Amino acid sequence: MFSHNSNTTKDKVNTLVLTRVTRNGVCILTHIEEYKYLLERSRRFLETAELQLDKGFYDLAVFSLEQALQLHLKAYLLKLGLEFTKKWSIRRLLELIYKNTNSDEIRDTLANYAVELGSLEDAYITSRYVAREYCEEEARKLLQTVRGVMDIVGRSVDR
Repeated sequence: MFSHNSNTTKDKVNTLVLTRVTRNGVCILTHIEEYKYLLERSRRFLETAELQLDKGFYDLAVFSLEQALQLHLKAYLLKLGLEFTKKWSIRRLLELIYKNTNSDEIRDTLANYAVELGSLEDAYITSRYVAREYCEEEARKLLQTVRGVMDIVGRSVDR
């Protein structure tokens, strides 16, 4: 298990401090290391969602999809040199990426997938507090949405 705090050193190098809840001590990551770390966690959540879909665990799959996309967006915010808070929604993160890239594709994604993005945000909340079931069709549609948004963000930031 990790906890983290963003710090800025005297020489203005942004770092992320990850503290293992063990006796192993402290590990300090630069923004590029944190970017890679978040992308890897995002990939794992996406893979987990696919496994959950195959098992018929649609509610858990949708939760994992939300986590995958949220981590992916946070990674790309770091790549852009931007900070974020833990509490920002997927749409808020995507809006911030749009403001810093002026990507027409991201602007269109926010408009064209507003319902799907909202559904993913709801999955995060309902997974904890509300009994909500998802059907296979919903979960697969959200999987396509997440993959599409990830591709668009990657292309837009990497230009």
